[in-house]
Amino acid sequence: MRTWGNALQNGRVVDCEDMGNAFDFSLERLTGQGIPGGLESAGAGGEVSSGRLAGGLAGLESGAYVDNVGGKALAGTFFLETFGCQMNDHDSEKVAGVLLSRGYRQVDSPDTAAVILYNTCSIREKAAQKIFSRLGEYRFTKKEGQVIGVLGCLAQQEGEEIFERAPWVSLVCGSASYRKLPQLIAQLEAGNTRITGLETDTDETFETEMTRRDNPWRTYLTIIEGCDKACSYCVVPFTRGPERSRASASVLAEVRQLADLGYTEVQLLGQTVNSYADPSARRMRFSELLAAVAAVPGIRRVRFMTSHPRDFGKDIVEAIEAVPALCDHVHLPVQSGSTTLLRAMARTYTREEYLEKIAMLRGAKRRISITTDLIVGFPGETPKDFEETLSLMDTVRYDGAFSFKYSPRPNTPSLQMEDAIPEEEKSRRLAILQARQRDIQIERNARLVGDVFEVLVEGKSRRENQWMGHTSCNRVLNFTSPVKELLGHYVQVRVTRAGPNSLAGEAVHAGDAR
Repeated sequence: MRTWGNALQNGRVVDCEDMGNAFDFSLERLTGQGIPGGLESAGAGGEVSSGRLAGGLAGLESGAYVDNVGGKALAGTFFLETFGCQMNDHDSEKVAGVLLSRGYRQVDSPDTAAVILYNTCSIREKAAQKIFSRLGEYRFTKKEGQVIGVLGCLAQQEGEEIFERAPWVSLVCGSASYRKLPQLIAQLEAGNTRITGLETDTDETFETEMTRRDNPWRTYLTIIEGCDKACSYCVVPFTRGPERSRASASVLAEVRQLADLGYTEVQLLGQTVNSYADPSARRMRFSELLAAVAAVPGIRRVRFMTSHPRDFGKDIVEAIEAVPALCDHVHLPVQSGSTTLLRAMARTYTREEYLEKIAMLRGAKRRISITTDLIVGFPGETPKDFEETLSLMDTVRYDGAFSFKYSPRPNTPSLQMEDAIPEEEKSRRLAILQARQRDIQIERNARLVGDVFEVLVEGKSRRENQWMGHTSCNRVLNFTSPVKELLGHYVQVRVTRAGPNSLAGEAVHAGDAR
């Protein structure tokens, strides 16, 4: 998974692959202003909305801040940098909420932070290298009393080995232990030098006492954590643990709370989100949960990511057809167009079975945008296998694709596979695949010129009358409008131009629609 349209206040979001995809936008960069930084009451239930913290800060543990004197970091402050996917973004919102609720203050530079945290990704080797490179910067620059912590998937994957590679790191914590962060940090402040929190099989993964929401209009909600699919190349079962679904009543209660706070778009998250299995007596199916979330008053859009083809059924398509608030976009990773490679990857479906899922989507009453993930250079991938992937792309005509070179990961069966593809050949194949997909996107986007889409406005350019937002089908649409304040509003926009990664258009005002 990747980050499409996110923002973090007083921190950073880092795309592990530097793909430069048009879906990646920083809200602050587009608007030229930060999200409101005041901490105010935002209603009951432990939600932090747009930089606001539910319940205020009275009576909390920390919060005595001192000046940065003599090279020492500010006490009671933290810096948080996020690498990776939407689930990591949402995990960072949880981490920030937990720390803010304890009286910590977030700062925008590690130089002035008492606690420096990196929420990490390990899905590919390049991501792990980038994180260790960042940690290496503190070999000689760590200030007296600073706590440097590694969170997330790399923390879970490498565990205490991180201490060996970077001895100045004092905290290693996986996503299931974020509730315990204040206690873990307190142990360090009390004199302990190395602390870990590496549990995975716990329902507490889903809920923290406080969650700070970084985008004032769109929000994430995890409904299933972990993965049981055991793809031969994937480290997620080792870093996120087995699949654990959140009770439907808990999900719907939080959605109602988010709607009360003014959020209109919710994205349901999970490594295999459509494998959701309601653990409560209600036994709500994923498609039923989608419809129930969409029925919450105030919710105008519902997205979900990422789906696994094995568990993608007709009932999901029927829900999208029947419920207008369910966005007409499905991300359905295929990884390869070769059945031989799909079997080697342990993907649990064939090329033909995957194409049956695509036929269901293409046959829907609503036009549904389809995006995917693709891997090139998997061990044993022959030229014929690669050509089958290209032919699948030609058949499906994806609206977007995230494509990567195979990267061997620890603890995965593919590490033992023979016939490794040379790096140079991987790069050659990736370039061919991306060029093919670019041509497909140019062709598909060009068909949208003249169409009118509803856009949730999320960004304002420094150029006058220039705005940006996402359509329901998850395309980025840059448009012009003379209206002075559109952020957070839904606007009808007619497409006038199309590129491979985004659309351009003009707002349709009253009397202009045709």
